[in-house]
Amino acid sequence: MNPDAAMRAAIEQADRVKGRTYPNPPVGAVILDRDGEVAGVGATSPAGGPHAEVLALRRAGGRAVGGTAVVTLEPCNHFGRTPPCVDALVAAQVSSVVYAVSDPNPAAAGGATRLAEAGVDVTAGVLADAVGSGPLREWLHKQRTGLPHVTWKFATSVDGRSAAADGTSQWITSEAARADVHRRRAAADAIVVGTGTIFVDDPALTARLPDGSLAENQPLRVVVGQREISPDARVLNDDSRTMVIRTRDPHEVIKALSDRTDVLLEGGPTLAGAFLRAGAIDRILAYVAPILLGGPITAVDDVGVLSIAHAQRWRFDGTDALGPDVLLSLKPA
Repeated sequence: MNPDAAMRAAIEQADRVKGRTYPNPPVGAVILDRDGEVAGVGATSPAGGPHAEVLALRRAGGRAVGGTAVVTLEPCNHFGRTPPCVDALVAAQVSSVVYAVSDPNPAAAGGATRLAEAGVDVTAGVLADAVGSGPLREWLHKQRTGLPHVTWKFATSVDGRSAAADGTSQWITSEAARADVHRRRAAADAIVVGTGTIFVDDPALTARLPDGSLAENQPLRVVVGQREISPDARVLNDDSRTMVIRTRDPHEVIKALSDRTDVLLEGGPTLAGAFLRAGAIDRILAYVAPILLGGPITAVDDVGVLSIAHAQRWRFDGTDALGPDVLLSLKPA
C-alpha cells in the first residue's frame, strides 16, 4: 500500500470516531510493515484513552519494526493525559512517519523534529487538503480561531423552499439524505435551534441509527431565544443533554459554546438569517431535493443584502449525491 492509499485508510479511521474524542482531535493512523502491508490501524480514543498511533502500534506489534506510520495529524510531542506519541513511535522502531497536517498547537507541536532527531524519516503534507477539509476541519478551525466551527445545515426544494405553503416539511429530502444528517449529528458536539423550531416542529434533535435507535454519541441540544418552551417539549427528554440560552445574539450563543468544537445550526429561517448577518457561519450544508414547492416559506430570512452588489459570496467545496438528492457543501469565499 502506498502512502496516499494508507492515508485514505487513516482518514476513514478518523471519520469513524468524530464526535467521540472531544476535546482531542479525531486522528487516524495506519502502520505499514516493511513490505508495505497494513499491520495495524487505530483512531483516537475518548479523552484519557490511547491516541491513534499508540493503538495502531499495539495492533501491529513486532511488524512495526522498520515499517511506516501514516497519521492524519503530526504525532504529538507533549505529556497530556497520555505520554507523547513520538516516544511510542521511536520505541516501536518504525523507520518512517508520514503525516498530513502539522499540529498547530504550540504545546503539542514539534513531533516531526523529535522524530527526525531520532533518525526516523519524516514526510509531511500527504493528502493535507483531504484531511484539513475532512475529519480535522472543525478542530483546525478551533485551533486557529479559538471558536467553535459552525455549520448551517438545511433541507430545501430546488426552488429554495424549506416547507410547502401550508407549513408541511416532512419529508422534503429522501431517506438517504436524512440518514446522512443523523450521521453528522452523531459526529457533532452540539445542535442549535431557535424556540420557533421547538414550537412548530417539536423536534427531539437526537442522532439516530438507520433502525431508529439512538446513536452512541448524542450531541448537546441547544435552544436559543427569549420565549419559554414547554417542559414537555421533546428536546427536554432524557435522550441527551439540553442547554437553553436566553438570547437572540449569535455571538452570545457562540460564546456560550466556546468549549465545543463542532456545532450544527439546524434552526429555521429566522435563526439562520441572524447567524448569516453576524458572519457566524463557517460552512453551509444544503440538502437539495429535486422537487418544486413555491410558496412563501424559504430556507433563510433577511441576511442583510439590499442589492446584488452586496450579496454574500460563498464557494463550493464539495458535492455528493444522496439518493435522489444532492448535498452541497459551501464555505465563505
